[in-house]
Amino acid sequence: MAGAREVKRRIKSVENTRQITRTMELVATSKLKRATDRVYAARPYAAALDDVVRSLHSPGLEEVFPILRRPERVERAAVLLLTANRGLAGAFNANLIRETREKLEELRGDGVAAELHVAGRKGIAYFRFRGEAMAMQRTDIGDSPTVEDAESLIGPLRDRFEAGELDAVYLISSEFRSAMSTPPRVRELLPIRPGEGGTSVYQFILSPGGIHILEKMLPIYVRNVVYTALVENAAAEQGARRTAMKNATDSAGDMLERLTRSYNRARQAQITQEIAEIVGGAAGLE
Repeated sequence: MAGAREVKRRIKSVENTRQITRTMELVATSKLKRATDRVYAARPYAAALDDVVRSLHSPGLEEVFPILRRPERVERAAVLLLTANRGLAGAFNANLIRETREKLEELRGDGVAAELHVAGRKGIAYFRFRGEAMAMQRTDIGDSPTVEDAESLIGPLRDRFEAGELDAVYLISSEFRSAMSTPPRVRELLPIRPGEGGTSVYQFILSPGGIHILEKMLPIYVRNVVYTALVENAAAEQGARRTAMKNATDSAGDMLERLTRSYNRARQAQITQEIAEIVGGAAGLE
């Protein structure tokens, strides 16, 4: 009966695990709904802001706005990585970390002095384990990022870029396409590359002039790109976690079916053996 008791203990353990993963799946589903609402609310503003900046941009403005400066050769760059503070989200963090490693290797292979800035415990833990120096480590950005969070991340880098201390800033985060599709994305955040000339279908009446508007809008534009990346990253994390926990729950259910069949076979064999012993004992008494 020892075999049946052992299978029974395993069944109980898998049932407890399935209950935990199912609960985490439900929690992630609830958080995903709120996160996707923030994504869908942020995207129209981001698109309109991009449209306005592209419309106001024209060649030669690099001499007016340092944030548009395009160096002939990139010698110093910063890579800003956004990861999650928690795990159990499938390959979500691993994919972002892999993209970051590849980007750092690419930059350093070209002779660029690349520094790493990380927001998220998982990214920090990985690169700390590998002995990678990090110029910034942030773990205080939660599931509901704010515009202030975005400004605190990009503000110092933007100031250094405008001062000529950096030649490029890259942002690595997840693109939220759906709960099942959250691929990592690498973007050149600075210098801003809105495209040459306006392509907007809108006609603007400007007051004050375009130069004065751009002076105020360009920093806001960069900050909003980071904010949109933060909310998309948060939604992608919850989508990846929900998928991972659903897969774990389904796998636990399949394992329970196999263990239940094993238990029934072990119990049936034990009962058969006991019946045989009783019959054998009765025959011996005769």
